[in-house]
Amino acid sequence: MKTILSLLITLALAMPVMAGGQQAGAVGAQFLKIGVGSKYLGMADVGVATVSDAYAAYWNPAGLVEVEDWSLAFTNVNWLTDIDLNYFAMAHQFENVGVFGTSVSVLSAGEQEITTVLDQDGTGQTYRISSYAIGLSFARQLTNRFAFGATAKCVGEEIGEVSSRGFGLDFGTLLYTGFRSMRIGMAISNMGPSLKFTGAALKIAYNDRGDDGSNDPVEADLATQPYNLPLIFRLGMAYDLEFGANSAVTVAAELNDPSDGHQRGALGAEFGYLDRFFLRAGYKFRYDEQTLALGGGLIAPVGQDTRLTIDYAWQDFGLLESTQRFSIGFTF
Repeated sequence: MKTILSLLITLALAMPVMAGGQQAGAVGAQFLKIGVGSKYLGMADVGVATVSDAYAAYWNPAGLVEVEDWSLAFTNVNWLTDIDLNYFAMAHQFENVGVFGTSVSVLSAGEQEITTVLDQDGTGQTYRISSYAIGLSFARQLTNRFAFGATAKCVGEEIGEVSSRGFGLDFGTLLYTGFRSMRIGMAISNMGPSLKFTGAALKIAYNDRGDDGSNDPVEADLATQPYNLPLIFRLGMAYDLEFGANSAVTVAAELNDPSDGHQRGALGAEFGYLDRFFLRAGYKFRYDEQTLALGGGLIAPVGQDTRLTIDYAWQDFGLLESTQRFSIGFTF
């Protein structure tokens, strides 16, 4: 009964997204759509059903139940046009309670030159752009086949002297079907109220009579248009295939429906040897520029109960060339 109820809740939350999205460019906080964790990026972002570490706080909070004790993760994304995204996550399993996690995502860019209509080559002044999200997650195994998780996060963006603040919620489920290793994951990300930019750069001196009369100007604020967070619904499936005692292949498929675009999908696979060496590949369908993804990883013991994970992913962006992601993590 719990399983059925949780599935119905997830599907009900997803209905607004599945019913139809907005036009491209109609939402803000686009950095929330940049994937993290090179293990999953090397498989073309098929993370909703495969995630099993602290990165579940991003892909599917329910996947945190796979964390056995402690999991630490860090990803650096060398994004397009010299933009960097750094992501850190930590999760810990509390026996008979569940898994708690925290995550921090920070996007930053170099100084941008200020231009105006009169100074199209630049005024000599610069401004900075940054965005962030700070999240707190919880996941629990409700039955031996079903898990539920959620992430609450504070979201903010800054452009020069203006900024916006808000919050978002992520919900996810993970269903172990009972058919061998097959599992199905569902998640909806970035639910929350709209954000709006405010700040000193929007303050002006306003005179309702213009140049006529002698009214003293009054302080006023320029109005800005509110914008929504990039709502995304994900549905995916993963299955493990064993090839002898030392080799295994995980295959996964995923569909996602963003609120500011059309539905799209991806296929990915990971080959593992000795549970230490990994090769990954994936392909995206119906994306504007993204197609092929490749990656690899290594797990090495660094102590009696501690393991170091190093992952790398490369993704093709067509006319925008490519991006590279590096991740490191610890489990103990």
